[in-house]
Parts: sequence; C-alpha cells; structure tokens
Amino acid sequence: MMKSFTEHLPFCTKRKREFINITHKVEECVERSGIREGICLVNAMHITASVFINDNESGLHSDFERWLEKLAPSAPVSQYLHNETGEDNADAHLKRTVMGREVVVAVTQGKLDFGPWEQIFYGEFDGQRRKRVLVKIMGE
Repeated sequence: MMKSFTEHLPFCTKRKREFINITHKVEECVERSGIREGICLVNAMHITASVFINDNESGLHSDFERWLEKLAPSAPVSQYLHNETGEDNADAHLKRTVMGREVVVAVTQGKLDFGPWEQIFYGEFDGQRRKRVLVKIMGE
C-alpha cells in the first residue's frame, strides 16, 4: 500500500544569498517516513528560493554565485521592470528560475538513491526572512 509523508523545513538565512546543504535534513525525513521504496520531492516554497542537486564543493558554490550575478545582477535595481512595483528583488526571481524549483530523488531500501557526489541544496536569493522547503515522500 502506498504511503505519503510530508514535512516543511524552515529557513531564515543570515545573508541575502546563501547555499545551504540540506541533504542530511532530507535524509532524516526519509528515515522518519518509514518509506523503503518510492520517491522524495524537495520543493522550495518561495519564488525567490531554489532547491537543486549538485556537488558540495565551496569553489563550485562561489562559481554559482559569480555566474548568477553575471546573468542577473542585483544592481542597479532600476534595470528591472518588476522593481517598479516597489520590490527590489527581480534578480532573485531570475536566479531562482535558472537554479530550479525542486528536485525528485528515488528512495531505495529506505535511503536517498544518489549518484556520486550528489547532494541537495537550498538556494536563497532574497533571504533574511522566514521561508520553507516542502519534503514530500511517497512510496511503500
């Protein structure tokens, strides 16, 4: 019989932009779920945050930061029509679009079934306020 497990992970980053390795938190959710075979969805619940899978290497994270800033510079804020509404976070929306909204990982024998070096990250592009990530695990 298929089961479902849901948990929300809260975040409030210290900086406006951060990458946080959430692999361990998601693994804990899988363990609590009791699901041995299935899938795990991890979804950023905010339009200026991302969830993605990649290598846990600080140089790569710095490369992401520089690359994203080249693609969607945070300043000047006047370059974005979105910011004419009184917002100042248009770049965060664009960065989230590039980095993605969610990931799905297979659960095999009660564990996340990753390839070599894969880890799950929360990417924050307009932080310093309360946000959350949805973890939804389905299977048997």
